[in-house]
Amino acid sequence: MTTTGFTDPRPVYVAATAQAAALIRTRPQDLTGPTPCTEFDVRGLLSHIVGATRRISVVGEGGDGMAVEPVAEGIEDDGWAAAYDEIRTRVLKAWETDERMTSLVRVPWGEVPGHAALSGYVMEIVTHTWDLAEALGHPHALEPDLAEFALALARTVLPDSRPRDAAVPFAPRTEAPENAGPYEELAAWLGRTQLSRA
Repeated sequence: MTTTGFTDPRPVYVAATAQAAALIRTRPQDLTGPTPCTEFDVRGLLSHIVGATRRISVVGEGGDGMAVEPVAEGIEDDGWAAAYDEIRTRVLKAWETDERMTSLVRVPWGEVPGHAALSGYVMEIVTHTWDLAEALGHPHALEPDLAEFALALARTVLPDSRPRDAAVPFAPRTEAPENAGPYEELAAWLGRTQLSRA
């Protein structure tokens, strides 16, 4: 992998999707439970993770990712791990060439070089992995380096103070808890809060 002038997001994306796959393989039992991404319950979040990964795989293959809805339908409740493993294999193959890193591609936030698009999807999968982990009671420890990459990107591309609208699909930033780790800091920057455990 040879790159010029940017950090290659591919190794981070490989690790981030492996982490997500391991968490999804825990086979969540309560698919109607809440997540910190308030528009999704657990089932909806799994659908979005698979669907958004399908979208960025189409982008990596040179197709129109914007024609792909970021949801996955028709997957049985015991089929999420297999569905994600399948689309993960496809997306990693789609993004393996150096040429894809500098090609212009179209993603929801505009036309950008491939490395910027894939970096955005690192932030997406790392954040949603934390959402899922939080919903499931953190059955696995999460890799802090992945959150640090995503947090650095979030702080670069998302303003500290922002309205929530269609152009910025994140709630206003919240305060991270005292002694927060990188995942909690990332979640707070993106307007999420931890689920309360009564």
